[in-house]
Amino acid sequence: MTTANLTLGGKLVMASTAPKNGENQMTPEAFVYTELQISVPFADVPWQDLNDQIDNEPGFLNKTWFSGVGNNSVGGIYSFDSVEAAQHYCTTFFPAAAKAFGVAQTTRVFDAAVVSDASRDMGSPHFGAAPTQAPGAFVYTEVQINVPFEKAPWQARNPVLKQQKGLISKLWLSGLNTNTLGGVDAFDTVENARAFAVDDFPNTAAKLNAAFYTRVFDASIAEAASRGLHSPYYT
Repeated sequence: MTTANLTLGGKLVMASTAPKNGENQMTPEAFVYTELQISVPFADVPWQDLNDQIDNEPGFLNKTWFSGVGNNSVGGIYSFDSVEAAQHYCTTFFPAAAKAFGVAQTTRVFDAAVVSDASRDMGSPHFGAAPTQAPGAFVYTEVQINVPFEKAPWQARNPVLKQQKGLISKLWLSGLNTNTLGGVDAFDTVENARAFAVDDFPNTAAKLNAAFYTRVFDASIAEAASRGLHSPYYT
């Protein structure tokens, strides 16, 4: 898809453009994962225009942009101040953006409150941890399993993850209404991220006897765009 194809046909603003009043500093109540079924170099994504619009969505706190390794898909992980705001984004703005680009899309909403302790233990900047370094890559994971997070074995899993080569931090994810388990893992390099997604994580899913979903994203090429939307990985 060319740059011209990616030019939005008009604004996608679907909410008030009132000032944020420091909302990006609030503790998140929900996370949203998105991905467009598209292949375009991130340099050709009109992220500056999109950032202006996303930043004015109700309840929006921050976004980290994702660019797919090997396929140039475009997406991100977002924080919202309420589940309702996250759902609103996934049912209004993002489907309209996908339609403007003429592509299919993926969205997921996650309950932030239930994963706060587990994520803090993994140094997640979404819950106030100071980033130790800028990430080189992200891995998104989701396991097709229904486990309320309070019953999830994160206390046993976190010490194992902390030994993972190149892992900087982890944001745990718990699917709203589905109780799927997953996360966004920040790595120092794409190579270490790929090794986790391809070599390590399938073994974890096999122990759960569950299908799973993994994606590897290049963090460095989307850093400026992420900084523009208050990404906690770069504060």
